[in-house]
Amino acid sequence: MTASHSDSLVVLFGATAGAYGAKLGSDERELILLVWQVVDLHSKKVGTLHKSLVKADNPELSDPCREVSGLTPEGLSKAEPLDRVLQQFSQLVSSDLKLLGRSSYTLCTDGQLLIRQVLHPEASKKNFLLSDYFYSFYDLRKEFHMCYPNSATVKDQTIKSMAEYLSLGTDETEEDFGVWQVKTMVAIIFSMLSETCSHLFTDPETVKYKYETGPCSKSEAVDSETVIRARGLPWQSSDQDIARFFKGLNIAKGGVALCLNAQGRRNGEALVRFVSAEQRDLALERHKHHMGSRYIEVYKATGEEFLKIAGGTSNEVAQFLSKENQVIIRMRGLPFTATQEDVLGFLGPECPVTGGKEGLLFVKYPDGRPTGDAFVLFSCEEYAQNALKKHKEILGKRYIELFRSTAAEVQQVLNRYMSTPLIPTLPTPIIPVIPPPYTIATGSIRDCVRLRGLPYTAGIDDILEFMGDATGDIKPHGVHMVLNQQGRPSGDAFIQMKSADKAFLVAQKCHKKMMKDRYVEVFQCSGEEMNFVLMGGTLNRSGLSPPPCLSPPAYAAFQTAAAVIPAEAALYQPQALLPTTRTPQASAAAPQAVTYYPAQAAQLYMNYTAYYPSPPVSPTTVGYITAPPAAVAAAATATHTPILPQPGALVRMQGLPYNTGMKEILSFFQGYQYAPDDYNGLIQLNDQARSVLQAPKEWVCL
Repeated sequence: MTASHSDSLVVLFGATAGAYGAKLGSDERELILLVWQVVDLHSKKVGTLHKSLVKADNPELSDPCREVSGLTPEGLSKAEPLDRVLQQFSQLVSSDLKLLGRSSYTLCTDGQLLIRQVLHPEASKKNFLLSDYFYSFYDLRKEFHMCYPNSATVKDQTIKSMAEYLSLGTDETEEDFGVWQVKTMVAIIFSMLSETCSHLFTDPETVKYKYETGPCSKSEAVDSETVIRARGLPWQSSDQDIARFFKGLNIAKGGVALCLNAQGRRNGEALVRFVSAEQRDLALERHKHHMGSRYIEVYKATGEEFLKIAGGTSNEVAQFLSKENQVIIRMRGLPFTATQEDVLGFLGPECPVTGGKEGLLFVKYPDGRPTGDAFVLFSCEEYAQNALKKHKEILGKRYIELFRSTAAEVQQVLNRYMSTPLIPTLPTPIIPVIPPPYTIATGSIRDCVRLRGLPYTAGIDDILEFMGDATGDIKPHGVHMVLNQQGRPSGDAFIQMKSADKAFLVAQKCHKKMMKDRYVEVFQCSGEEMNFVLMGGTLNRSGLSPPPCLSPPAYAAFQTAAAVIPAEAALYQPQALLPTTRTPQASAAAPQAVTYYPAQAAQLYMNYTAYYPSPPVSPTTVGYITAPPAAVAAAATATHTPILPQPGALVRMQGLPYNTGMKEILSFFQGYQYAPDDYNGLIQLNDQARSVLQAPKEWVCL
């Protein structure tokens, strides 16, 4: 019997301080036990059986682990840390191989979990390198199923079930924990090597040494069973950081796609494509594992979603990304007149660009105008680090921002600039539009309820199910899901009921009722209180706190009556909005539709709110609803609401500090041309609130 990879196997078994069996490694608990034995595949001899305890940083053991293993924190406190145990492992294996007259070996484990979900992630977190032998191993369950196709499926196999299939007379109670497992695995291997089976160990599992970058085409076929979505990533995370989080699992080449928001900045999410569905399933077991101090959520995703983020169609981008093993740096804020020579001179000789000018990619609008962004390739980490040190240094009269980037980010940025309008005019997250005649509740009548503590995954359907029979008493368009500034659910929602009595009954019936795995608090409140919260204020036991967009004196005079949408909505040109749905009645000669935008959106700082129609037609996604042209014209005539001028009269500001007020914005633009009073109506403030804006009133802020 010979093996293509080595002369011997090292049968390896391990345990952590937490879950074991099918959940090994899913709880991030540290390794506390290793048991191993060398098996000579030629002579069928074995070496000495070794058992070694491992000292964990967190010595607490779970109850199942304590019960099954018989180990105690006191016993583990005398053990060596993992890096030293692995050094001893290598030395003892080498010694046993010499005695058997062999020189090489391959690990053999019971399944994938010990290598992929325990050893590699833990070594990565503790910043030490595993030897090359831990990047190749045999999965005994898969080898057994190949040898005995009529046995149980690979997923359902265990050491005990394999032994029972072979009628091996082993007693788990006779040996220490770990020792029985290794002895039984050795007996199973010998049965597979017998003349009746003559199994060959020729195709080991492999673990990738590092993540490989590369381009992805939109025409490429991506299996949806291989893709996950990771959420909660630190904004400065790179593709290599994400690959390190999934250390031990094989990510496809170019399989990490960091997601960008509408402003082109990372939103803390990434789509990751693995080489197989098996690897994807293992990745899902890392849900809520930690990257530094932050836990990362891991969910299933689709191949279509991955291609939407990572796929590209530009030959120029594909050629730029064709150079493998390059570190990509994104430059932002370049002067529009900057040339390739200017950028190379800015970077200097200490960080040479791969291929000189060929290693630069300027991002441009469809008409060829520069956007101020560029991507740069560096051949090694040292050059990239030198470039990053130039963050916010001056080129011309502008400071330049430098960030780590990825191939998927290059595709996204190029795709976005080439496919979107040149002047985006609406803020993101997008606040959907309410058609007439629906209004946002106002006044002191307590005909609303507030839901607090909703699961972040809860949608409109979950809320309707939670309210039960009371859904029939919800006003049209009366469900308001409150989103945070990142566009994600905040855990709050407001619901407008048909009367105060209905709101009281709902609050009494549903308060602290469970939704999924969380109880939800339900309080009766007024439309006025609801509006204060939606405007960015807070409502708690201490009372109302003003929203940060207004100073406290001006806030006291704020009128919630301005929230009536049809009467006082600002009108936007349709090209400023998302494409509208065509109807059969539409014709080429028909005038373009105009869409209403909620008056509250004119405030600088409000809680983002998603508005939904009332049941049973509540959608699960947010979108714009266009109003009939006649209704728009009537509303504009009745209220004398000005139509926004063509692009050029308004300025959109991005990247403002969160604590910026109107005074700071006006001060920033001091000295520029005065804006006509007619445009002041676009900011929904009464006279006293508008007094916060001291002269000169020079710009309209949207």
